[in-house]
This record gives sequence, C-alpha cells and structure tokens, in this order.
Amino acid sequence: MDNKLNNIEKTLLMGPGPSSVSPTVYNAISTYTVGHLDKRFLDIMDDTKDMLREMLKTTNDLTLPISGTGTAAMESCFVNLIEPGDKILIVENGYFGSRMINICQRLNADMDILNFKWGEPLVINDFKAQLRKKKYKLVAVVHAETSTGVRNPIEEIKQYLDNDTLFIVDAVTSFGTINLEVDKWGIDAVYSCSQKGLSCPPGASPVSFSSRAQNKILERKSLVPNFYLDMKQLMQYLGGKQRVYHHTAPINSMYAIYQALFDLKCEGLDKTISRHLEAHEILVEGLEIIGIKMLVNKDYRLPSLNAVIIPKDVDDIKIRESLLCDHNIEIGGGLGPLAGKIWRIGLMGYSAKISNVHKLLSALKRLL
Repeated sequence: MDNKLNNIEKTLLMGPGPSSVSPTVYNAISTYTVGHLDKRFLDIMDDTKDMLREMLKTTNDLTLPISGTGTAAMESCFVNLIEPGDKILIVENGYFGSRMINICQRLNADMDILNFKWGEPLVINDFKAQLRKKKYKLVAVVHAETSTGVRNPIEEIKQYLDNDTLFIVDAVTSFGTINLEVDKWGIDAVYSCSQKGLSCPPGASPVSFSSRAQNKILERKSLVPNFYLDMKQLMQYLGGKQRVYHHTAPINSMYAIYQALFDLKCEGLDKTISRHLEAHEILVEGLEIIGIKMLVNKDYRLPSLNAVIIPKDVDDIKIRESLLCDHNIEIGGGLGPLAGKIWRIGLMGYSAKISNVHKLLSALKRLL
C-alpha cells in the first residue's frame, strides 16, 4: 500500500485559507508532545494567552485559544452568550454573516437580521435606524468578510449600542492582517482562527471575552448548550492556580499558535500589517495591468482577502485547476451568489509576500 502523504507537494496557498505555514511553525509542531496538564504545556498556554491579549489590543482576562477551528471559536461566542429570551441583531453581507445566523437558528435565538449586498459594507445609517426600532442584548458583525473581501466599519459601531448590549465580532480574516483594537472599539466577544493571519495549520482558534461578557457567562440561568465549548469549564482548565481537566487539548496545535504569536510579536504587529498592505497594493496594480478588476470599493477592501472579478469568457474552474496542477498555487472561488463570478486571492500571514504576488501574477498572465 502506498503512503499517500508522499504524494503531497509543497503548494503556495493564496486562497481564503489556510495560508502557507512558516518553517518556524512547522518546527514547533514537531516538538515533543507532553500531557495536557503538564506544567510545561500550561506555562506555554499562559504565555500564549498573554501574547493574544497584546495582539488583540485587549486586557480581557478571558482570552485563550479554543481547541478547534475558527468555526468552533465562532460557535463558542454564541453558545456562551445567548440565553432564552435574548434579542439578537446579526449583520449579514456575506457567507460568514450567514453562518452566524445558522448557528443562532440552532440555538432557537430571538433574532433579527440586517442584510446588505454581498461585496458592499454595512451602511451605518441603516444600522442606526435598526437600533432605534428595538433594544438588543447582542449585536454580531463580521469584521473581515472572507467570502467577499469586504471590511465592515466595526470601529464605528459601539457608540450606537446601548450600555447593556454585548458586541460580538468575527475577526477570522482580520486578526494579524489589519488593525483590530478590541478594547478601544468596545468589542465584548471576538473570535479568530489559526490558519489565516497566523499561518498555522487549522486546529486552535483565539477567542476573547470582555469582563461584561464574562459576567454574563458566569451569571447564566441555564447551562451552556455545548459541553466542549463551555467557557465556565474552560476557565477552570486554562486559568487559575488549580487546573481542572475538561478535555485533551490538541497539544501540538497549541505549540503552533504559540510559535506563530511569538513570530508575530518579533516582527511587530504594525510591520506585519504594513507588509500585508504592501503586498495587496502590488497585487491590485498587477491585476489591473492584465485586465482584472477588484470587486470591492477601495475604501473597504481587505488587503488579506482580495475578491477579484473573473474576466468575461474565462473558465473559473479551469484556471484554478491549472494554477494548482501546473504552478502549485491555490486560489479560491466565489461562494453563494458570487460563485463563478470572483476569485478570492489570499495574502495572509506567511503567504503575504511580494515574491508570492509576482509568482501568481506571472502564472495568471500565462494562463489568460
């Protein structure tokens, strides 16, 4: 029997995620596995939480990596903060806003949805008008919509929320790639992932809860409807002096996110963000030369996730297959109403390099 792992060649990952993994992170993953209650591992987790606070620009005590992918981090925020009778507003202008809705439907949440066109940001005046109609316990918005390449102006939102409204933000594609200021922007619960801006394999995902959100969790009248993601129990496992077993953490995935945060801290968050922007600007300029236009208005484009309009009469799947098979480059296709209409080009973490941009542009020129 052939070992199929031997058939996997190195691929330049420039899609919506995962991004290419850095050599330092690969090396971290191969570090000896220890027990999930080993003091050495718990010390690493304590440092990981400290670095997460620094990079998220927060002092939130309840800040940690969830054992799971970004969807687990997303779900953890909703299952811990939603209780029966809570009125919730979700802003939807892409696939991952729709996923918020899907999760809340499964929780039988009392939910209103504020829709905007895919490829365009939320309109603050429409958002304000909705808030005047009702009072909400929770408001949830995607910061960087991975399906469209749109950056929603979440920094403007908190000023319009009631004092008792909790603000949930999806930072899956924004963390480590664009500015994100959890405390300054009044975010009460934020979640991300490891496989995009941090350039780790998927498996450990950051979350952070404000003191207000933490109090809501601790004062719940009902059990969190998900044992694995119950923050009350995770606080006892990854916080405090006496650690209590809850689950077996993915040790080597936690090594990876520790190393990625260590590398981010060494490079400097501001320099990392500038590197993403520089690579994005060179990509946009190069695409314009070969006749490919961007989907999103410049003021709300993500440097980390570039939604580009597929030229007329160009076969979406054929080009992406050729890039992968002939050039070992992966880019993504569109989702939902944008399927077959756009490509999604990721410039995230270790993949956000000018040399990678030139390699992709060169391949596209030959194929088009």
